[in-house]
Amino acid sequence: MNPFTMLKYKSQLEGNHPKAAEFVKRVILTGLPEGTIVEVSITKPGEETKTTNVKVTREDIELFDEARKSKGKIKTI
Repeated sequence: MNPFTMLKYKSQLEGNHPKAAEFVKRVILTGLPEGTIVEVSITKPGEETKTTNVKVTREDIELFDEARKSKGKIKTI
């Protein structure tokens, strides 16, 4: 994806959902140590809430570190 397009989407999401954007900046982007449990709940209109979670592993951390290092190195067609 074009980096400028990504910035546009990021800006729009931050404008539409400032609390979520701030949460990501303060909690997720500061790093999640091994053993952290990340829980996500989704509630669709008229449906029951569905929840799942993952426990962050050393392998997860390594994967995200690699992705962060390669950021900007991947060329789009």
